[in-house]
Amino acid sequence: MSRLQVTNLCKSFGALKVTDDVSLDVAPGELHAIIGPNGAGKTTLVAQLSGEMRPDSGRITLDGRDITRMPMPQRVRMGLARSFQITQILPAFTVLENVALAVQARRGSSFRFFAPAAEDTGLNGAAMATLREAGLDDRAGVRASALSHGEHRRLELAIALATEPQVLLLDEPLAGVGGEEADAFVARLAAMKGRFTMLLIEHDMDAVFALADRVSVLVYGQIVASGPPDEVRSDPAVRTAYLGEEESA
Repeated sequence: MSRLQVTNLCKSFGALKVTDDVSLDVAPGELHAIIGPNGAGKTTLVAQLSGEMRPDSGRITLDGRDITRMPMPQRVRMGLARSFQITQILPAFTVLENVALAVQARRGSSFRFFAPAAEDTGLNGAAMATLREAGLDDRAGVRASALSHGEHRRLELAIALATEPQVLLLDEPLAGVGGEEADAFVARLAAMKGRFTMLLIEHDMDAVFALADRVSVLVYGQIVASGPPDEVRSDPAVRTAYLGEEESA
């Protein structure tokens, strides 16, 4: 059974087909990576899955339920979370306050004032548990504006986790992150495998092939290959269309 399934999805901008009859399925607990060159249509695909953008045709289902025309907030309530574009971080608020507000939103509480959310022990307990998941519990009292870029990415992940997702859409989480921070982030994602279903869009091939259970390759809006990482990596068509270009760049 597929947790997230895409069937014959199409999206065009004028004469340009950005999503061209894309079909894929993501099994429960799977980390499925989507790779492809710049301009392949990866972000447009994720935007359609998250509800930010409507497809021209095709179907998207979550746990067998059709969500193709469902608005983004309803998808989040169903357990579909897009990391890094789910919400804007509030730089003047602490790390804990940012996540406590996300917990409050998930529970359907009113936003009377920001301060009560930060002072609510129930919200803070849940927020701290989420920060531990993201490896930021030791930075709970720090203003978000003082975080490093890698920590900022982990806070965005924590905010997504605070919505209690079943499926995480991760759109280039390692962009701009390098060295030890990148290694730490990959380790966090590896620790989450099996507990969450994840669709990962990423340019870091070392991270992709270390993490993914399956990899699909998107080129000019079409899936040209899909399968286990080693199988995809050795596919001559994939190496010509994408991996070979990366190696020679």
